[in-house]
Amino acid sequence: MSRLIVRASSEADVARCAEIYGHHVLHGTASFEVDPPDLAEMKKRRAAVLDLGLPHLVAERDGRVVGYAYAGNWRPRPAYKFSVEDSIYIDKDAMGQGVGRMLLPVLIEQCTALGKRQMVAVIGDSAQTASIRLHASCGFEMVGTLKSIGFKFGRWLDSVLMQRPLGVGDTTPPAGR
Repeated sequence: MSRLIVRASSEADVARCAEIYGHHVLHGTASFEVDPPDLAEMKKRRAAVLDLGLPHLVAERDGRVVGYAYAGNWRPRPAYKFSVEDSIYIDKDAMGQGVGRMLLPVLIEQCTALGKRQMVAVIGDSAQTASIRLHASCGFEMVGTLKSIGFKFGRWLDSVLMQRPLGVGDTTPPAGR
């Protein structure tokens, strides 16, 4: 198997990201969307992440994007400005091949370098054990489960909340408050 490269995404990658995400929307519970967004919407979403100064990354193998990850603001209110939420989506044919384990640490590192102090993972469905294990292996702790919070594919789904500190976390006040 060829080596994975993690890099900043480019606009040229968005179509592939949309394809990966569309599969998860239509066939999985990682996203609670039910209709895949079109390419224009995915471009807007990437631009919104970059406009916030946050990372939007891809994992590439042999010139093909096999996964992507990005950080977004946890919530819009000013008191949350030091907290981010991570999102990771892996190509259906690359699941279980270490793509997430390459993407998430880079995302954590880049958010830490930006002065962020907390990262939250909102994992769609408590049955997403691979995502839960990935986050735990990167220092996230389980902080809660929202039971039966979404309804998709004819069944109720949980949302699992995991969290990890970035850098010094909450041990000191943030710079530039």
